[in-house]
Amino acid sequence: MANTKSAYKRIEIAERNRLRNKAYKSTVKTLIKKTLVSISVLSSSNISSVKKLMSLTYSKIDKAVQKGVLHSNNGDSKISFGQKFLKNVS
Repeated sequence: MANTKSAYKRIEIAERNRLRNKAYKSTVKTLIKKTLVSISVLSSSNISSVKKLMSLTYSKIDKAVQKGVLHSNNGDSKISFGQKFLKNVS
């Protein structure tokens, strides 16, 4: 248990950051799932929507890396996986 005022503040800050990081990770995971589903049902009519979704997903992954939520190697791995998945499907 914290004994000082600053220690209590650090506990509050750590909890706030944990919740923020959790939200970022959840958003990234959801977008990755949506992207993979849209790639798997890829057709010539929905290519533009898939590209927009992929762009948004990559942007969110990069933003999570910038914020320190994901490690840069982890973010690069997620992006690479999406690109490989698209290449194998099409």
